[in-house]
Amino acid sequence: MLAFAGLALAACGSDDATDTTTVSGGSSATTEGTGATTEESTGATTGESASGECTVGVSWNNFQEERWAKWDEPAIKAAVEAGGGKYISNDAKSSAETQATNLDNLISQGANVLIVLAQDGTAIKPAVSSAIEQGVPVVAYDRLIEDENALYVTFDNVEVGRLEAEEIFKQVPKGNYIIIKGNKADANADFLREGYEKVIGEAVKAGDIKIVGESYTDNWDPANAQDSTEQFLTAADNDVQAVLAENDGMAGGVIAALDAQGLAGKVPVSGQDADQAALNRVALGTQTLTIWKDARELGKAAGEAAVQLCKDADASKVKGTNPFTTPGKNEVASILLKPQPITKDNLDLVIDAGWIAKDAACKGVTAGSVKACG
Repeated sequence: MLAFAGLALAACGSDDATDTTTVSGGSSATTEGTGATTEESTGATTGESASGECTVGVSWNNFQEERWAKWDEPAIKAAVEAGGGKYISNDAKSSAETQATNLDNLISQGANVLIVLAQDGTAIKPAVSSAIEQGVPVVAYDRLIEDENALYVTFDNVEVGRLEAEEIFKQVPKGNYIIIKGNKADANADFLREGYEKVIGEAVKAGDIKIVGESYTDNWDPANAQDSTEQFLTAADNDVQAVLAENDGMAGGVIAALDAQGLAGKVPVSGQDADQAALNRVALGTQTLTIWKDARELGKAAGEAAVQLCKDADASKVKGTNPFTTPGKNEVASILLKPQPITKDNLDLVIDAGWIAKDAACKGVTAGSVKACG
């Protein structure tokens, strides 16, 4: 998605093929288009290294996004190291082509298991299938990859969408809606939309809600989301009562477009990921809610699963998995974590959990207007 600073900010890295790979312990090296690490390649391709240790290779789609470096990577790394494994990684910098190459590079460097945050869930399938055929299990991290042998670890994204729409619908049961979806190549965009439909579907059919604009957003980019919102507002002559934005980065772009028309804080807007900026917007009242998906728990689950896959490549045997039927009708083993909606009324949850400092969440908030900021 879910999308990108994501926490899901969709900030893009450079477009060149330069790729930085990091190795647990802090060493790194940059190579042109190879993703090679500072460690000597072992050539291990069977799911078991020569020394018998567990090396977990993580392929990030775009490490420039705030969320991955701040929350997900430390949690994955800690879980892998706690299980006696070694962590290595590389960054595709928003390039599906680079990411496919990066998977091969991680395997050549001795990765026994891959954790893949897919830039494009369809484009990465051949590389994932190749890895699995070589005996290297794959964890599809936070974004679905349609391979029946890959373990899918994420939050329940249909539920995320349902929770977003539920809060907005409470405030706006009738009126004109804009829907800003994520990247079309990311299955999460459609999962979230499916969750929306569970809430607003009947009202749309009844004519109580009219969708005056709906679009996918390339790479979950806030700038693209802003552009789409501006176009929809113009077409509707600003007669818009609610916006369902699928993540916080895009919600920021939506709110910028609303603000230019004097509508920020008047039109309810959803989001997800509990980005620092979004939580502050929730406190200020320009964003109605965000969905907190504690990436520390997601990273931990993926790291622990990867260590288990080093011992047994059968994803269905990983602790805590359940079958999940994908849109492509594949049945995959999955671990789905529960999301938490955050509004002004329960902002204290993320503050008390150390997700965000109170000063950051409450910056610019009028004293006494938000309980958590009192």
